[in-house]
Amino acid sequence: MYKLTIEENTYSCQPDETVLDALLRENVNISYACKKGTCHSCMVRSPDILPPQAAQAGLKNTLKKHNHFLACLCHPEQDMVIKLPDQSEFYTQGTVVANEMLNRNTLLLIIAFKDAFEFNAGQFVNLQRPDGLTRSYSIANTPQESNTLEFHIRRLANGRFSEWLHDELKVGDTVAVSEPRGHCFYLPERSDQGILLVGTGTGLAPLAGILTDALAHGHSGPIYLFHGSREVEDLYRIDEMRQLSRQHENFHYVPCVSGHHVPEGFGHGRVNEVALSSLTDLKGWRVFLCGHPEMVNQMKKMTFLKGAASADIYADAFLASPS
Repeated sequence: MYKLTIEENTYSCQPDETVLDALLRENVNISYACKKGTCHSCMVRSPDILPPQAAQAGLKNTLKKHNHFLACLCHPEQDMVIKLPDQSEFYTQGTVVANEMLNRNTLLLIIAFKDAFEFNAGQFVNLQRPDGLTRSYSIANTPQESNTLEFHIRRLANGRFSEWLHDELKVGDTVAVSEPRGHCFYLPERSDQGILLVGTGTGLAPLAGILTDALAHGHSGPIYLFHGSREVEDLYRIDEMRQLSRQHENFHYVPCVSGHHVPEGFGHGRVNEVALSSLTDLKGWRVFLCGHPEMVNQMKKMTFLKGAASADIYADAFLASPS
């Protein structure tokens, strides 16, 4: 019999029970559905030890790296601390060290921390106002750069949080930042594998971090970044990405414009259409998607149909709040 600890509560797990069985017997509120490891509804995390290998069957490598596992498949091999997905988050106070515009409606926000802030490039965090209002934003930099987090934040019409960040937050102010979340990040494995990055608007933020991380790890396979918007004025970091493509022969950058005025050197059309027409065979490729939910959902299907394995298609499904 092993002990299962959730926050300050301890439960027993009998030898013939899974973690899910034990928690349900103890009336712990945990999500579940199929109880066979198919739906992933009961996914939880072990913050301090590696869970049994069988309990991670079918999970993406990025989830395995952070010790996520399926409670319905887990027969403990030792006492375990378990973190449920709906547990209260731990917030750290950071200080704003940069607050400037990347284009006409996108803010570059950089937050610094006194102590080490561990994350993977491409993950996201929750930022919280003093009144408790909270929004999710992707991290745009890599851990190797400095003890900071970089965000690209678009001003939303009547958006209470984005307008606060754009209009009121100043350098020197403090912001509450949650622990990093999400499994949309680069792992230094299969370095000769093709990588496809597709994003719209501020979806460039996590993709830029993933790109920088891959290049820093010496990824040798082809890397394609397609970044799109309706108008050129809503794109950003164009010169920086073009410079990277000149420095790295395996990196290819295509800025895309779906509106009527398309300058020379830009892809014409929706970013997903340009990407799919440029790369017809994605067998063995890793795919990262971020931006408009409709584009992301469509690209998940299309990249799979073009050969990418479902385990190699990454997209974090959080939506920008309209307020």
